[in-house]
Amino acid sequence: MAGEGWGRRLPDRARRAVSGSGPPTEPLALRAGPGGVDEATARSALSLALRIGEAMMSVGASAADVTAGALRVAAAYGLTDCQVDMTFTSLTIGYDPDDVPPLVVMRIVRPRGLDYTRLQGITDLATEVTDGLLALEEAHRRLDAVLAAPHPYRRSLHALGWSGVAACVAVLLGGSWLVALVAAVTTAVVERTIRLLNRRGLPVFFQQAAGAAVVTSTAVVLVAAGVEIRASLVVAAGIVVLLAGLYLVGAAEDAISGFPVTAAARAFEVVTLTTGIVVGIAAVLDVARRVEVPLRVVDPATVSVPFAVALTAAALMGGSWALASYAGPRGLAVAVVAGGLSWATTAAAGALGVGPAVASAAAAAVVGFGGEALGGRLRVPALLVAVCGIVPLLPGLAIYRGLFAVVVGGDVAGGTGELVGAAAVGLALAAGVVLGRYLGRPLGGQLDRYERRVRRRASLAD
Repeated sequence: MAGEGWGRRLPDRARRAVSGSGPPTEPLALRAGPGGVDEATARSALSLALRIGEAMMSVGASAADVTAGALRVAAAYGLTDCQVDMTFTSLTIGYDPDDVPPLVVMRIVRPRGLDYTRLQGITDLATEVTDGLLALEEAHRRLDAVLAAPHPYRRSLHALGWSGVAACVAVLLGGSWLVALVAAVTTAVVERTIRLLNRRGLPVFFQQAAGAAVVTSTAVVLVAAGVEIRASLVVAAGIVVLLAGLYLVGAAEDAISGFPVTAAARAFEVVTLTTGIVVGIAAVLDVARRVEVPLRVVDPATVSVPFAVALTAAALMGGSWALASYAGPRGLAVAVVAGGLSWATTAAAGALGVGPAVASAAAAAVVGFGGEALGGRLRVPALLVAVCGIVPLLPGLAIYRGLFAVVVGGDVAGGTGELVGAAAVGLALAAGVVLGRYLGRPLGGQLDRYERRVRRRASLAD
């Protein structure tokens, strides 16, 4: 009988020997405990977290940063079991404890472009809230003041930033000082044109087409007037400013961080905006061919740019982008350093024989690490350091050449090759930024459980 009992227990012992000690995946749909927060306070805290997340989204923060920031603010007032969901145009936060009715709040978000001064103000406010220094009502009032504050620069200075970006692109492509000057002036006209069309509510697709038409028309006029200038570089510099190369990097970063919905929306926007640019160029080129003006938009000729000149142009390009994105004086200085550092890192990696994608990833990792580790100490957004650092490396020209070859030139094979190369560089930049920020976050003091919770979205469960 004892032997029979031991025999019956044998399968149980074998099962325990091979079974895991924990669940196969992370626990799903666990019942939330009591929140300990009354309904009125919970609603006000949830509203504050939603407003801060919405503001971060509208001024260019990544999906991961928005989610972590909203969770952190809600937890500061006792709402530790919130769920955050976001798409490209909306943000939803839910709170479902045991002791109060469930609350779900949602807002439609309209992207307004990069605004680093406002982003820094929102980040500072969120830090004070997390540290327990602000009551709820005071936090709401402070957020109102940050969002209603005027821009730090006049519109003319803002436009000067975009002109500076175009001039630096022209220099990096091997253009002369005259090419850089013409590109800067043309970009200023494009900026005013797009602003006017935006006020009239014209869709962005047509705004991009109009901007591209202005740039290409300038080149056609220069060629028709017999001006000795590489008109194709004027077009290229202006188009790179218009191109959504930065959105491509943002799409890849969201995909790497575990936000496929926002990543897909950003990627589709890249295609839409770039197609609008190609349409504007094609329309002007058709008119130019009819009047027999020989303009080559994609100039295969390249000019070797001295390293010191290229380094200076890259640094100034980072600073110009920061100026166009409303960064403060400290942010402008940091952006100049970031632009130069990324270019120097890419050049050093290229000298070692690595490809452009790997070199871009290395440079992005360096500026991403520096922004996350030093951004808090320098009182500038980590996003500013990362974005302004990778701006000189954006694959905007490659995206333009690829789509232009496919849509206008009919060269599907060549255009596809350009687009694949651009996608590789964009993905490498995004991966480098994400990795650099991940490595630098412990040094910047931003690695808490909410940050880990968001980052786990991009990892596989054990």
